[in-house]
Amino acid sequence: MTTSAISATGLRKSFGDKVVLDGLDLDVPTGTVFSLLGANGAGKTTTVKILSTLISADGGGARVAGYDVTTEADAVRASIGVTGQFSAVDSLLTGAENLRLMADLHHLGRADGRRRVTDLLDRFDLADAAAKPASTYSGGMRRRLDLAMTLIGDPRVIFLDEPTTGLDPRSRRGMWAIVRELVADGVTIFLTTQYLEEADELADRIAVLDHGRLVAEGTAAELKRRIPGGHVLLRFADQAALDHAARELGEVSRDADALALRVPSDGGVGALRDLLNRLDDRAITVSELSVHTPDLDDVFLALTGNEKVTTP
Repeated sequence: MTTSAISATGLRKSFGDKVVLDGLDLDVPTGTVFSLLGANGAGKTTTVKILSTLISADGGGARVAGYDVTTEADAVRASIGVTGQFSAVDSLLTGAENLRLMADLHHLGRADGRRRVTDLLDRFDLADAAAKPASTYSGGMRRRLDLAMTLIGDPRVIFLDEPTTGLDPRSRRGMWAIVRELVADGVTIFLTTQYLEEADELADRIAVLDHGRLVAEGTAAELKRRIPGGHVLLRFADQAALDHAARELGEVSRDADALALRVPSDGGVGALRDLLNRLDDRAITVSELSVHTPDLDDVFLALTGNEKVTTP
């Protein structure tokens, strides 16, 4: 049975008169990627700081890796890794030295520490640059080293707070591949991001945070189906087939030049099956069918009314 790696109930946090989190509830199953979406100032980073014991909540409670973040903070810290928006890499040290420093901070023995450092340098494709100062690393290499440093303690829950900010598309996709490998090994990833494509690509479930409140949660497909504008585009071989379909299907939008009809639909399997059955019952032959659903840009704007988050 899948257990919760992270659970939170009624989390509240204010800074002065500004309410940052207003009764946040979360449940993240073990071995999944959970993405928290929101514009700047929505409360994403504050959520990560509370769950990783960096700050305390004003109200509510949370458990991470089975431990209470308030009463068992040390156990939580021993079970998690955190990679923030800004790299924790020391530019004056080499890649290997950065990792050895983290091994010492985790009180690994000399032999275990060196073995762990070597494994991580190989895993993150940094072995050839291990003896070079981190100041010479590219942005993508620094982010890989930063994540490798997080993994020194072999955490089972990792908080990635906007981990690919500023990376080029190739480096971003390299980070995505690493995240997938971690999850395949049973690690739970809590991802905050402003990149819609990143959440769509990686997350098993997505939550949308707006002014400290959770306004929606579900898979990417479920969230997209909540937004009006989805449709099925049907293309036909000739005008006669188009006219036949238009008469039988009722409320549709016609594109005579393209010999196409746009049928409103949420894009779900059930709706698509019903449409295909209607076409088959009426002996309507379709040359081409495609399903169009709103993207996460549309979801974000519809749910929050705020500036949209970033598409790389």
